[in-house]
Amino acid sequence: MSQAADLILAAWKAKRVLAPLGAAAPRDVAEGYRVQREVAEAQGAVPPAGFKIGATTKQMQAYLGLSHPAAGFVPRSSLNADGFTAPFADFIAVGVECEVGVRLGRDLPFGPTSRAEAEAAVAEVFPAIEIVEKRYGDLAELGTPTLIADQVFHASGVLGRPAADWRKLDLGAMRGELFVDGASKGGGHGRDLLGHPMEALAWLAGSGAAEVFGGLKAGQVVWLGSVTPPIWLDGPCEVRVAFEGLGEVRTRFT
Repeated sequence: MSQAADLILAAWKAKRVLAPLGAAAPRDVAEGYRVQREVAEAQGAVPPAGFKIGATTKQMQAYLGLSHPAAGFVPRSSLNADGFTAPFADFIAVGVECEVGVRLGRDLPFGPTSRAEAEAAVAEVFPAIEIVEKRYGDLAELGTPTLIADQVFHASGVLGRPAADWRKLDLGAMRGELFVDGASKGGGHGRDLLGHPMEALAWLAGSGAAEVFGGLKAGQVVWLGSVTPPIWLDGPCEVRVAFEGLGEVRTRFT
């Protein structure tokens, strides 16, 4: 295992901020994904239960200082049902994101993929919450390859119920909104995710994450990206995400 993977795993185990990796840092995005694969193997998460996509909106790319999306594997422990409750103290600087989620009904091999091909592989679409952690200092100093190796802020997630007849919905036009203890913290539309949520899935199928994990597999869950920036939480609270047509999903931090 690489020194970079060892350092990332040690930070996870100790629940501490990940410092820049210096000479051990992955040198480019491709190496970042290879280190991410090592981290997944060490956690027994190969094949992954799914993936998350970060920076699918221009707003998030600006926030993270990226010029493109980035993906991370998701372990089975992240697949939590609506109403999931967790101790606030279990996380480092915890935040939440307003996401569209999908479950694949068939494989999507690694490589260039059209929006139509991506959509045809989807079995379910649902509202989702990604739980993220601000476990980094200066992102510019940390570097994008290390951010990718460390799963791009991912900590956990919550899945809403699949929407009935989702293929009849205008997923690009639908609006999503995130609430903390009943107060709106922002919203956005499906089209904010690379123009359409299924464009985000198509991007993932051709990404470095799909390459190192051998493509996307039937049954995997994908968080397609947040229509809001991360909402960083100050303490115990209830979080609700609601999307027009898809429904809503909740989680609580105690």
